[in-house]
Amino acid sequence: MSQGIYLALDGLTGAIISVMVVANTNLGHATTMGVSLLVNHLIGLTLVSTILYLGRKHPAIAGPKQRAPWPLYLNGMLGVLILNFNFYSFTTLGSSLAMALTVFGQSVLSLVFDLNGWLGMKKRSFSTKKVLSLAVSGLGIGVMASKSVGSFSFIYILIAFAAGAITITQMILNSTFAIYKGPMKASQWTYIAGLSAAIPFYFLTQPAATIEGFAKLPEVPFIHIIAGGVLSVTVLISTAFVIVKLPAIYSALLLSASQILASVAIDAFFLKIFSPNLLFGALLMLLGMAGNLLADRSIESKDTPPVEAETLP
Repeated sequence: MSQGIYLALDGLTGAIISVMVVANTNLGHATTMGVSLLVNHLIGLTLVSTILYLGRKHPAIAGPKQRAPWPLYLNGMLGVLILNFNFYSFTTLGSSLAMALTVFGQSVLSLVFDLNGWLGMKKRSFSTKKVLSLAVSGLGIGVMASKSVGSFSFIYILIAFAAGAITITQMILNSTFAIYKGPMKASQWTYIAGLSAAIPFYFLTQPAATIEGFAKLPEVPFIHIIAGGVLSVTVLISTAFVIVKLPAIYSALLLSASQILASVAIDAFFLKIFSPNLLFGALLMLLGMAGNLLADRSIESKDTPPVEAETLP
């Protein structure tokens, strides 16, 4: 399969992530956020478990059976925070600005992880180019917010930023867990841990609303019920298949670009919200992230020792 096809699939995956977040938010509006999370996790767990059962004899699906550190089994609990933060930020800020802030949060915390070598990440030297690139992304955030298309609330800006920071943390932990168990088994445990945190949380803190939300499910179109869970598994399989086939710089840039641009399209075509500020701000975000990725590649090329040519006898 050609690299062009892998690039196309990678870009499509980023767009699917944006649609998945919107699908979860819409189900939360129709029921409750707790019900949306529980349904999403139940569907995802069912699909992943089915795939694992059917592919139990295939090493690529079953994965290695190494013993993993016990904290990695709890990583899925972060999903409760991520889904709730996404719900409230998308509802208040609109999908374009919320998605931009989320991706910006991922970029900033990625820089922190790189500089400190946390969570098993390779420690990298400080680069002023990275700071300048993040400043360009921050300028994009300001441009997107300069013309109001919704409530511009500072607290929800922080929530959207935190959603991105927690998301990148969960991604890194999932990647580490997959080394021990494989991506499918790691994802299964992510769903299990998420449900183990979400069920007591929602049924103890919002019992009446949660029960009432489940009672509303028969009134919700079937596609709206299953969309978030199915898309989450689709993203899992797609990234597991595509990411390793591409240079990291292309993969990360395409995922970020397609997420933001898909969010702009969702606002324009479905919510009837559009402003040139949104598109221009999103492009600045992409420019900043591209600079950050190019800075990484430049550092890596400098750190790689040159290969000496062999001399003929």
